[in-house]
Amino acid sequence: MKKKMDQVESKARKWLEERGVSLQDIADLVYYLQKKYHPNLTIEECVENVDRVIAKREVQNAILTGIQLDILAEQNKLDEPLQSILHSDEGLYGVDEILAFSIVNIYGSIGFTNYGFIDKQKPGILKNLNDKSTGKCHTFLDDIVGAIAAAASSRLAHRAANVE
Repeated sequence: MKKKMDQVESKARKWLEERGVSLQDIADLVYYLQKKYHPNLTIEECVENVDRVIAKREVQNAILTGIQLDILAEQNKLDEPLQSILHSDEGLYGVDEILAFSIVNIYGSIGFTNYGFIDKQKPGILKNLNDKSTGKCHTFLDDIVGAIAAAASSRLAHRAANVE
């Protein structure tokens, strides 16, 4: 039985949806990362693992913090030079990745490799989130989504190893 969702979890899930990211989008990334290692993998298993990762408070806090900063940057409500750094997703600004690492770290070192790989490849929703022509700022969200997918992939891999 799924526990009743609290306010923080509910808000984190809502903000993901409002920013154009669905559980299915993240599950597609998990499938992308894991299909060659788990030939019988289903998208439903990927969705379940994403759901379980998002159910963790550390992940919810990262989602809320990152999305809020992206929104403030979109609205030009940050002081310079941070405003320009976030709005342009400056390459040398690594705080967005550091926030993502707090998610990746939950399931161990395999998460770091998954995250690094998917961050370079930018498949699926990550390509959309990185499109600067939309006028939206996703400096933090793209890394958070990649980190959730990497953590869910790691969770899946750990569970599969325990079964085998």
